[in-house]
Amino acid sequence: MLRDPERRAQYDGLATASPDGGFQDVHVDFGGDDLGDFFESVFGRRRAGFEQRAPRPADHEATLELTLEEAVRGGRRRITLADGRSYEVSIPAGVRDGQRIRLAGEGDHGGDLLLRVRLRPHPRFRVEGRDLRTDLPLAPWEAALGAELELPTLTGRTRVVVPPGSSTGRTLRLRGEGLPGGDLYADVKIMVPPKLKRAERELFERLAQTSDFDPRRGR
Repeated sequence: MLRDPERRAQYDGLATASPDGGFQDVHVDFGGDDLGDFFESVFGRRRAGFEQRAPRPADHEATLELTLEEAVRGGRRRITLADGRSYEVSIPAGVRDGQRIRLAGEGDHGGDLLLRVRLRPHPRFRVEGRDLRTDLPLAPWEAALGAELELPTLTGRTRVVVPPGSSTGRTLRLRGEGLPGGDLYADVKIMVPPKLKRAERELFERLAQTSDFDPRRGR
């Protein structure tokens, strides 16, 4: 309601012509404490509405799990996010753990979608940067006499030469057999038969009687 009596009278005194040529009073209730409140309530809210800004572009990050084989060869892969969005992703050959693949414009409000690569654990190989590490199990006689063996790699198989006298803990380096730009390291691990045959036992007993090697003294 208007608090100024004179201004209230101006609006309460508005009149319209009646059908018989006379005038009837028109009462205007602005529903506020002042006329300014009325215009502020109408035009102020409208002005504020025009000043609202569109949401800013924001990047969205998701995880892309890959096997070592997929990371080495690269290629295309279809992924589906938790919100149901699906994309065909081009994976560069040699992508590393923690590396991000950017899909421009596929984030929130026009931002980018960042796919962080996470390499799944491999049953045979351990990742160390661009290098790979694996165990090389050897029989006692292979370690003592030396051997030439076939060793699995990520891309197939290769030949490795074990020098005579190789003990557990020795590492053999295979150049270029790791991730792109890296090597493969094979750690020697001497294994013994879980159950000896009679002939094997006799040979080990004869070796024990013949050899003066003491592994605890290193000679």
